[in-house]
Amino acid sequence: MTWVKICGMTNLEDALTAVEAGADAVGFVFYEKSPRNVSVEAAREIVEKLPEGVEKVGVFVNELPARVSAIADEAGLTAVQFHGDEHQNPEMYALDRRTFLCIPANRVEVTWRKRGKAIGSFMALPKNLGAIMLDSGTPGQRGGTGKSFDWREAKAWVAAMNQLLPIAIAGGLNIQNVGKAIAILKPWGVDVASGVEARPGKKDPEKVRAFVKAVREADRKTG
Repeated sequence: MTWVKICGMTNLEDALTAVEAGADAVGFVFYEKSPRNVSVEAAREIVEKLPEGVEKVGVFVNELPARVSAIADEAGLTAVQFHGDEHQNPEMYALDRRTFLCIPANRVEVTWRKRGKAIGSFMALPKNLGAIMLDSGTPGQRGGTGKSFDWREAKAWVAAMNQLLPIAIAGGLNIQNVGKAIAILKPWGVDVASGVEARPGKKDPEKVRAFVKAVREADRKTG
């Protein structure tokens, strides 16, 4: 089944809704410029009330490694997601937690086409890699853009990358298009934030449930 992460949690109600809907992971954004930014204390209070089997992912943007580790410990996170330029210095971020690297799809595509399958030659990977997340973010807006990249144009090279390591899709996903994204790219996972919100930082329960349901329906169709 496709791994599902509902990101941008700011309150317990939304996190429990995601868990009850069947999400595999929930995300907490520790980036002050994000409208979904959450304090360490608030995240910890939420995490303490979530089932053990649900992955709790902290999202960071160019944060110091020591600070990432401290926040992960204090909040009780099971995984971290780097949304900045951390993939350029993976040795600095060798944490003892599952690690996700979120990188703009257009940046990965250009390099992939130049160097082909020698992924290690252009993307150093952390030892505890969970997946590479392909997003539509930009240096000015790292995520939550509500925009998707061109899935059909990316189909061939994403399929090739999928043979080497887990690939997750983020950026612009919603109830209406997540099934299409899965059908085209067949990713290991999907990550959604703005696509299931009532407003930035507050989830719409019905959209959350419908999103997970749409993913599971796509899973059944793709076999």
